[in-house]
Amino acid sequence: MRNRIDRIVTKSGDRGFTSLADGTRYQKHDKPVQLVGELDEANCHLGMLAEALKAAGNPELVVVQRLQSRLFDVGGAVAIGKARVSFDSEVASLEARVERLKEDLEPLVEFVLPGGGDAAARAHLARAVVRRVERSYWASEVRQLDAAGAGKFLNRLSDYLFALARSLSDSESCWKPLTS
Repeated sequence: MRNRIDRIVTKSGDRGFTSLADGTRYQKHDKPVQLVGELDEANCHLGMLAEALKAAGNPELVVVQRLQSRLFDVGGAVAIGKARVSFDSEVASLEARVERLKEDLEPLVEFVLPGGGDAAARAHLARAVVRRVERSYWASEVRQLDAAGAGKFLNRLSDYLFALARSLSDSESCWKPLTS
């Protein structure tokens, strides 16, 4: 099998342009390139969360690592301009995981302050980054991925990360609104 990434230094981006997998040249600030970069950033945050889960021996590690691969799938779809897979089963799986995690959580009466320990804080940060990725997805005009459920997947991923953060929290604090 041929190496997929055989060069690190290409110098092809030295003037502010880059190519995606379909060969189209873009300015580095163009929306599809921005989206691919934000998907990479989200994946890095999931990697940090995975390390915290591994250290704690938490079984959600397997789920988070699978989701990292799915973020690469979304990025690949953006890079080639079409989805080769459907994200519908991943959406359904995330919905089921959210429901399972919610079973052990107290109902919310107010917004949760991010924190609650290292793993919970990492899950909150990953959630916030995925929410930004989702906004960039909808702004990027990659409508050819809508039918594959990529936007839904990103939305459910952030929902899962919120539920996971709450389940990992060793102490949950809620927003106390300013009253006067």
